[in-house]
Formats: sequence, structure tokens, C-alpha cells
Amino acid sequence: MATPAAPAVARTAGPLDGLRVEHTGPPGPGEGLVAEHLRLLGAAPGRGTGGRTTVTGGGPGSVTVRTGWGPDASDEATAQAVTGIMAVHGRRDGAPRGLAVDHAATATGVLAVQGLLAALLARARGNGRAADVDVDAERAGLLTVSQYLAAVGAEEGEAAELAPGGPPFTSSDGTLFELETLDPGMWAAFWRALDAPEESIRRGWRPFQFRYATACAPFPQALHTAARACSWEQVRRAAHSSGADVCPLVSLAGRAAEHDGAAPWALTPHDASYTPARTAGELPLAGFTVLEAGRRIQAPLAARLLGLLGAEVIRIEPPGGDPLRGMPPACSGVSARWLALNRDKKAVEVDIKSPGDRERLRELAADADVFLHNWAPGKAAQLGLDHEQLAAANPALVYAYTSGWADRLPDAPMGTDFMVQARTGVGEAARPADEPPAPSLMTLLDVLGGLLGTEAVLAGLLLRERTGHGVRVDSSLLGAADVLTAPARSRAAQGLSPRHPAGFRRPLRTADGWIALADHCSLAYDVRDRTTAEALRGLRDRGLTAVPVVTDLADLLSTGPIGRDAHGAPVVPNPWSFA
Repeated sequence: MATPAAPAVARTAGPLDGLRVEHTGPPGPGEGLVAEHLRLLGAAPGRGTGGRTTVTGGGPGSVTVRTGWGPDASDEATAQAVTGIMAVHGRRDGAPRGLAVDHAATATGVLAVQGLLAALLARARGNGRAADVDVDAERAGLLTVSQYLAAVGAEEGEAAELAPGGPPFTSSDGTLFELETLDPGMWAAFWRALDAPEESIRRGWRPFQFRYATACAPFPQALHTAARACSWEQVRRAAHSSGADVCPLVSLAGRAAEHDGAAPWALTPHDASYTPARTAGELPLAGFTVLEAGRRIQAPLAARLLGLLGAEVIRIEPPGGDPLRGMPPACSGVSARWLALNRDKKAVEVDIKSPGDRERLRELAADADVFLHNWAPGKAAQLGLDHEQLAAANPALVYAYTSGWADRLPDAPMGTDFMVQARTGVGEAARPADEPPAPSLMTLLDVLGGLLGTEAVLAGLLLRERTGHGVRVDSSLLGAADVLTAPARSRAAQGLSPRHPAGFRRPLRTADGWIALADHCSLAYDVRDRTTAEALRGLRDRGLTAVPVVTDLADLLSTGPIGRDAHGAPVVPNPWSFA
């Protein structure tokens, strides 16, 4: 029986209250998500459908966003194929695989809402340049794999082997489970409790540690064998005694039964005396300052996107700088992955354990528009840096917390990407019915959680602009999982099969590569004896849509719209175009 979740928070004033929405034009990726998120933010639902969304009323003119698939893609399957999503997701399996969830379209929809909010914010401050926004799924897809592209384009190779393999593990009584720990001692203690061989324990730590970076984890088979020899209760006891965390894979039906109906973010306004300012600039967030204290992917990516929209981003780093700057592979001595998330940010070193430095951070927050972090639950309050403390000095602050669980699930495991995937049914939704459930080792939720964090901050800034209130905004990996699995979870709630049929979005091998058919024409074809070019011509002659699958991300560096920064690191194009 599912554990009841915390009740959804009652709705407060929304940043789009009093505004109207109209949808026109041909269908576009993520159009349903765009409509739903605008409704949740207070806009009055409009008529029609389509990938062109216009928001009107309550201010100087209208703002329009258009979503499309891009120059080569025509739907989700082809977008995943041409942007490298299939290549990255398939690393665990040793061959390209399509995600059964609409990852590219979901990212496109969230980016479209971001573009609308940013344009509305700019116009409210007197900057009328950003009235039209374009977002396409190919640019969105490249953004979701930007860290992997950065690593491929680095001067040195990966620090861990790229080879098939990875979780979940399976107990003797059939429970599929994910394991999480950030400590090598806890890792070793867990496996020793399951009587795994010492050499396998030692060899398994590195691929486990780097799986967030490589999207694969080629463990020694002996670890899977050790897990299969133990009952789920023995696995739980081993986790408890070692300090590691384990989570059984939850079904979509189970997640649907406990779902609380909450929005993917929460906006909590409070009284302030904020006076809107007028600004001008090429980008919609020109003149805004964001103070970011982020780690790993979620918060740094959210801040990176705010910087791309024109904000000045000041990153809080520990004394000596962020140690992840040195994480291999590197470009000109700086981690390529770190640059993908943190380029163009200013850095200030602050020792948050020092009372004096914490006071410096409060002073920085007093002059900022946004304070953004993803510290562990309770840490901000422990440091005296929670919303209440910072708002006391800057009542008009938009205080943004991007967390794992948003305090919505009792007894939740560690709030990391793969644990949240396991706990929310993503492992089932991401794969078709003929594959066992397994979370993707591509960081789906860290990336989508970062996108939702940016969306929440923009909503908070617009709410402040329109009401004069300071705002606390909360987003989470749980919210990201619920957005990504919404269609599958809806089917499960209706008693229907939530998973797509066998072979769904599985690329076809050719004599020299792989091809992917569009979702509407995914039939069984054997093209193994034909070259990719021959197979594509044959399918297109039959009126079928297909594209070659990118299997080596390095190909995108030479043929796609990827640039290079001053360090020589790959840079994906901005996901929005403003006019």
C-alpha cells in the first residue's frame, strides 16, 4: 500500500494572474506542458492548440513563444536520435536506446515557459526587445547532453571506463533496487555485509562514483551476483549498518496512487517594499544579480540558464575554489563538465563554516535579486542562511531552493537523481514493456530539475515585479520526475498499461550504423544488410520518416552548431532565440 504523501500546498497569487493565453499554429513539442504550466502560474486558459503560444493583458503588449522540432528532427524519437540523447541513454546497454519518456519535448516545453516569463519580465521593466521567443527540440536536446558533449570535446579521456553495465541490482526475492552513497567506506561496508569479493568491491567503486558523469557503470558481475544471493531484508539491513541508502524501484501505478497533485514548484510571497526598476539590454535579465551556492548539476545549471538570459551570476565557492574545477576530463586545465555548468560566472570564495564569512554571504545576498542553492535539507537553517534570515536583510529577495524531495514524501531516500528515478517510477516509464525497469544513467532529473529551478526563479521574479512582494520559490527532482512521467502516470491512474509497447523507440542497426524511425512509423524492419544511407532512402521511398542516430557525440562537434569557449571546451547553442 502506498504511503500517503503530504497534501498539496494551497495556491497563492500567481505571476500570470490576469493574463490570457492563446495557442495557434501547427503542433509543437511540449505544447501541452506549456499550457499546463502557464495555467498553474495563473494565466487564464485560452482557446485553440498549437506550438505558438501568446500571452496578452496586464501590461505593455503581448509576448509570443513558438516551439518546433528543429532542422532535422520531426518528433521525439528523431530529436533524441539526432541530438545524442539515444547515444548517452544507451551507454548502459552498449548500444543506442530511445527513452520511452518524452525528454526532449519536456525540456523544450519548460524552456518555452522560461522564455515567455523572461520576456514578460523584460517588458515589465521597459525592455521591449524580447517580444518573440523561439525554442526548438534539437537545441533543447543538445542542452540536456551538454555535459557529455563537453567531456567528449576535452583534451583528455574520461577518468572512468565507458562500457556497458550499471544498476539496478536485484535481490534473491526479486526486488529491483538502486543503491546510493557518496562515501567509499560506506560502499565497501555495504558490499562486505553481502559477502561480495573484496577485489570486486574495490573495482566497483570507481565506475559507481563516476556514473553521473559517464552514464554507465561497468561493475564486476560479482556485485550483481552478491545482491542476487541476498533477500531484500538482508539488503536493507546491510544498508542500515553501512550507512548506504537503498531504494526499491516503485511502479508508475504506485506513484500514481500516492501523487499529491502538487505543481512542480511552489511560490510563497511575503511582504516587501520592492520598487520595480527600468532596465535595458540585449537580453531579458540584464540588470539582475543572482547569487548561487550550488553543487553538482541541478542548481548550477539553473543559474547557468539565468546567466544565459542576461543575469550576472556570482557563484559561492569554498576556500581554494570548487574542487570540481579539477574533475577530468579537462580543457586548458579546467574541467570540461564544470565549464558546461559554470562558465561566465563570477566566483567568490566563502567559508560557510566561518561566522565571519557567513556574514559576508548575507551582505552579498542583501544586494542580490536572487539567492539560489541546493544544499542538503536543513543545512541552510543550520547555517543561519535560510529564507527567513536572508529576507530579514533583503525583503525583496527571491530565495530559491532546488531540492531532491521538497518535503513532499515521508521517509524518502537520499535525494539524488537515480534514487529519485527509482522512487517515482521513472525506471519503468523510461523503458518499453519488453525491458525490465531501470533508471536511466543519463542524469534526466538533475537536468530537468535545473530547468524547473530556472522556471521557478523566473516566475518568482515576475511575481515580485507585478506585486512588489519578496518570494521564496521551491523546486525539486521529485517535481521533475512528476513532470517527465505525467502521461505514463495518468495512464496508470486510469488502470491502463503505463508503458509503451515492446521495441518502442528502439533504433534499427544498419550495416554501418543505426537509424531511428519516427514514432508514428515504428514498424519492424530488418536493415542490417544495408548501409545507413541505403536504409534511409528505402524507408523514405515508402513515405516513412527516419534519421541516422548519432552514436558518437564527437560527430556533433564537427557537424552541429557546437562552438568552443576560451578554454577550448564545447559550448552548445543558447536554447532560446529572442526577437
